[in-house]
Amino acid sequence: MRVQSFSRAHILQELNLQCLELAANDHRGFKQQFEELHDVGNNLPKRVGDSENNREKNRYPYVLPYDHCRVRLSVQNSHQHSDYINANFVPGGGSERDFICTQGPLSNTTADFWRMVWEQNVRIIVMVTALRYKDIVLCEKYWPLERGTVYHGLIQVTTVSRVQGPDYFITTINLRQRDCPTGRVITHYYYPSWPDRGVPKDPSSLCAFTEQVRLSLEAVPRLGPAVVHCSAGVGRSGTLVTLLWMMQLCVRGIRPDIRAAVEDLRLHRMWMVQNLGQYILIHQCLLHWLHWGIPAYPHTQRPSSNVNHTQPHSSARGNHSGRRRHQRRTLASNQPQNSVQQVLHPGNLLRRLLPSSSQFNPGFHAS
Repeated sequence: MRVQSFSRAHILQELNLQCLELAANDHRGFKQQFEELHDVGNNLPKRVGDSENNREKNRYPYVLPYDHCRVRLSVQNSHQHSDYINANFVPGGGSERDFICTQGPLSNTTADFWRMVWEQNVRIIVMVTALRYKDIVLCEKYWPLERGTVYHGLIQVTTVSRVQGPDYFITTINLRQRDCPTGRVITHYYYPSWPDRGVPKDPSSLCAFTEQVRLSLEAVPRLGPAVVHCSAGVGRSGTLVTLLWMMQLCVRGIRPDIRAAVEDLRLHRMWMVQNLGQYILIHQCLLHWLHWGIPAYPHTQRPSSNVNHTQPHSSARGNHSGRRRHQRRTLASNQPQNSVQQVLHPGNLLRRLLPSSSQFNPGFHAS
């Protein structure tokens, strides 16, 4: 089936018009769309995660993986409950298993987390939470922040190098099973400034981070899914996956449908995109990315040595408020005068449109 493609400018104009309509009357349209998603997936069973044997493996007792697409670990020592981890396969444009969304590891699940990364042949991990908020632990420190090696179960985790972007860290990790001669290289993206259940103060910062991840997904062979996690693995994780998914559609000239994507994700993991602010943020970031273009931060510059891991310094915030005001004026002036918003069925737009083998293929770039 041949897919009609549209220019970046055309997609921007349509999305801008759509967002203006949704934002009218105190975001009435956004609120209505998000409310319509409220019950999606609520009836799907979560029996395995809620079983007595697995409850201590859940960071939050009310955030559980759906049974039908949960990630199953290998069974250890004939222990039938050792296959459980609070994680789900979710789509992202090419297949039902483009990403794994999971909770931030606990002290008693860190070995399971690395076992999942190894067994699923994961090469990219994206972390969109700080390790702590005040005295609250949001995620266990599961990798060495500085160069060095730690063991989690049978998995050896070695931090090889680390570079700092404006608001994030990129760490190269060597992973191997103990006594195994061959290892794997894992790229770990860490964006700690995104508050729990909230949105980043500067959407352009998240755009730059997401673009870096997107380009990495294109460059790395798709040997396995990418892991995305925050603290619970639903709100910020779902927001990032949706944004990545919509960016991939746009670079192929395909109109994005954010509502349909969130609906699809919520059929694979509960509460993906957890609140209205995060839902609106996806639209804001996609508009910003389409309009300005976001240069990826070069991997080879600014090696980081003595860095505060909790709150990286941003060197690119001075003119953001003025840029955003200019952006709003420019986008409004670029509206098509007599355009009619086309309502697209999810089946015409999302992953069913794109062969799995073409996902994240640089040959599809249309931007």
